[in-house]
Amino acid sequence: AEQLFGEVPRRDIVTCNTMIDGYVKSGEIDCARQLFDDMPTRDVFSWGTILAGYAQNNRFGEVLTLFGLMVAGGVKPDNVAMVIVLSGCGQLEAFKQGRSVHSYIQRRNIRLDVFLYTGLIDMYAKCGCIDNAFRLFLESREKNLVTWNSMIMGMAMHGHAMQALNLFDDMQRAEIQPDSITFLGVLVACSHAGLVGLAWKYFASMDTVYKVVPELKHYGCMADLLGRAGLLREALEMIGTMPMKPDVFVWGGLLGGCRIHGNVEIAENAVKHLLELDPEDGGIYSIMANIYAAAHRWEDVASLRKMMNISGVRKVPGCSFVEVNGFMHEFIAADKLHPQIDETYRLLDGIKNHLKINLLNDFSGDIDMENEI
Repeated sequence: AEQLFGEVPRRDIVTCNTMIDGYVKSGEIDCARQLFDDMPTRDVFSWGTILAGYAQNNRFGEVLTLFGLMVAGGVKPDNVAMVIVLSGCGQLEAFKQGRSVHSYIQRRNIRLDVFLYTGLIDMYAKCGCIDNAFRLFLESREKNLVTWNSMIMGMAMHGHAMQALNLFDDMQRAEIQPDSITFLGVLVACSHAGLVGLAWKYFASMDTVYKVVPELKHYGCMADLLGRAGLLREALEMIGTMPMKPDVFVWGGLLGGCRIHGNVEIAENAVKHLLELDPEDGGIYSIMANIYAAAHRWEDVASLRKMMNISGVRKVPGCSFVEVNGFMHEFIAADKLHPQIDETYRLLDGIKNHLKINLLNDFSGDIDMENEI
């Protein structure tokens, strides 16, 4: 297709859109973007296709940036494009930008169909604005499975366990058949509220009542729930009965429980399996070292650090996103490549010096302030 495209003497919008769509479907998003940028004119389909491509590749920052360029260029986005950008806002928890999209919809009196309602509900829920999400949920006359799932998961993730479980009951009364995502939300709700008995009830009913076969993510949630509750032996027994090989999320859920409750023996078992699955994950070593340290097993801490050095394992630097004036900034631990890194460090140095001066004014005595800060 690429060879044929190169031989086309005159490339119109339809031809370019077809090629962009082909690049996106084959995962070559950068090639798609290059062709998109080279187009003299673009239509709504051009923008929608490249937005979808970035979303499929989890490059949500580009989704938001591109949507801003689309609107600034006077192109009126269709509902599909707005659903994509709302998804990006939700994934990045970019509340201000998500709210701006909602305001854009309201200003232009765009009719909310079930997909736009669901996109807004999902965005607000992921940004922690549960009241806004629930208001839209109640307002929407038509609700599909994804609408219910977004609201249930939003409630579950933000500490409204009983509301999430009540929604699950309402969903059944509305004769909407739950799927694997629905039960993930239900189990997350039980996990965050420590409802072990209810979790087992829902977990057992998945296959027997609703014909939904439990997947790795459901077992991982159960392992996390049992671990949080201190039922580590029960979690280990459940893992032993799984019909598929446990993954890092299952063993990770168990390890998290061991860290909370200080169970070194089961933690060592979990770490053994985790390192078999991902031997280069430095975070596993760090968690186990912390468990050893909490148990005052300093020789084991030293041995683990030595093992990390011999294996050449390094902890992956932490990263976070911060929204400032509608723009998403990514910060990576010990990053030296951010375009505003010098400005950032100057600001931090100013804060540090300000704190030093205040501390010196507040305290007397021989204090080594350089080491204290």
